[in-house]
Amino acid sequence: MERLIDLAAVLRSKNSGPFSITLDILFDTSEKFWRVRNSGVISRETIENLYNLNSEDITELVFYEKGLGIKITFNRSISSGTVGDRDVYGAQQHAPLFNIFVPKEDLNEREKN
Repeated sequence: MERLIDLAAVLRSKNSGPFSITLDILFDTSEKFWRVRNSGVISRETIENLYNLNSEDITELVFYEKGLGIKITFNRSISSGTVGDRDVYGAQQHAPLFNIFVPKEDLNEREKN
């Protein structure tokens, strides 16, 4: 198993407007993209648990094969810049993704998809 941070070329977060945050996971090879996608470790349930969210808070979870990326958008609990907001740009919210462990890919699984 390897950690997601070791497989991703880019792992970042940013505001997606004042009321939501987007997480981007980008890969430099299709093999890494498919390994993570097929493993199932990136799911709504995973994001709910990592960020203490309800399912309706996640507005987008997209696997974009052509861009070798995964985009996850969720509602902020406090709007950007409001009193109590600790990350006005949403740029420090990707850290919980670092230690997601990704199992080795079963090549037979890829052929099924």
